[in-house]
Amino acid sequence: MATVVIRNLPAEVHLAIKLQAARHNRSAEAQIRAILESAVRPVGRLQLGTALAERSRALGLVAGDVEALG
Repeated sequence: MATVVIRNLPAEVHLAIKLQAARHNRSAEAQIRAILESAVRPVGRLQLGTALAERSRALGLVAGDVEALG
């Protein structure tokens, strides 16, 4: 894993992160990782596997149908 150093972080931002971390029962470092991950991997992103499964269900396909394609 990579290491990142953040310089000149305003004190109020650091405090806000620490408060968020406490609300989520995690360390400030873990909270920062969660913030960064959510920024680059938004919740609303298209998840191909989920989209395919939903489409298959909508079409009425079952596991046996998918296995027959293989």
